[in-house]
Amino acid sequence: MRGWLERGWYLGGSAGILLRPLSLLFGQLVRLRQCLYRRGLFYSGHPGRPVIVVGNLTVGGSGKTPFTLWLARALAARGLRVGIVSRGYGGRASAPTEVSSMASADQVGDEPLILARRSGARVVISRDRLAAARQLAAEVDVIVADDGLQHYRLQRDFEIALVDGQRRCGNGQLLPAGPLREPIGRLAAVDATVVNGGASTGGEYAMSLVATGFVDVASGARESLASWRGRRVHAIAGIGHPARFFAQLRSLGLDPIEHPLADHAILTARDVTFQDHLPIVMTEKDAVKCVGFPAGHRVYLEVEASLSPEDSERLLQAILT
Repeated sequence: MRGWLERGWYLGGSAGILLRPLSLLFGQLVRLRQCLYRRGLFYSGHPGRPVIVVGNLTVGGSGKTPFTLWLARALAARGLRVGIVSRGYGGRASAPTEVSSMASADQVGDEPLILARRSGARVVISRDRLAAARQLAAEVDVIVADDGLQHYRLQRDFEIALVDGQRRCGNGQLLPAGPLREPIGRLAAVDATVVNGGASTGGEYAMSLVATGFVDVASGARESLASWRGRRVHAIAGIGHPARFFAQLRSLGLDPIEHPLADHAILTARDVTFQDHLPIVMTEKDAVKCVGFPAGHRVYLEVEASLSPEDSERLLQAILT
């Protein structure tokens, strides 16, 4: 089903035609929801600190978590105390919960755990991101809402949309006939558009994901990129766009046996164990769910979001002015 949908969304398959009536209904619901928030019939609020929302229009990966890490560090480098709010998808927590770097992914979700471990910022998760932001407000200068573009309950001061530079907005249709969560015109309303890979146009900001090394899942020991060139590996990717990860491994000189999984997939030891004993390379998002698994040679590829000095300065100036 997933393959059929994605072929329709990005390659012109039949899904875009057959599911068009459902997309029309979905679009009506999206517009109704937006209207109810604009008119105040659905409650929204502001936490009292500047709110920067990071999100995207499409389902699937566009690099939001690496970009959120970059943004949190860049703001902290300007002397700001940064807090991050996230839904905590895949975690069990229901009430607003501050994420400890020692938490488990099944408690708080995979992406918030990465953010807590690597951002240096306080991270609070909740399905109600307004409640999470209010919990942080007294202790921070600015709040970054990860994957919050459609969470209108949380009022915001600056919106950043991430766009996959290779797939862009696909066929431009709403779910389920296309990959869009909101009409494509929504991009015109955001304050900044960051393009992950591929070409940026107009006033867009260009971002790339740069591999910095491999990290052993069990020990945390770092291994150089060069030490893995030419190696045949099992490659596991439970992210929104697994093909991007596999292509990046090939560009680094690895020979991956591809194992694409659903975004936020729950992993078991069986999912990361193979009879041929080849080493296993995964994303960091998958690695945080493998703590306590039986021993094996498993590493994750660490990546960082990278913007040019010019785009970095231009974006930060837009946010801070």
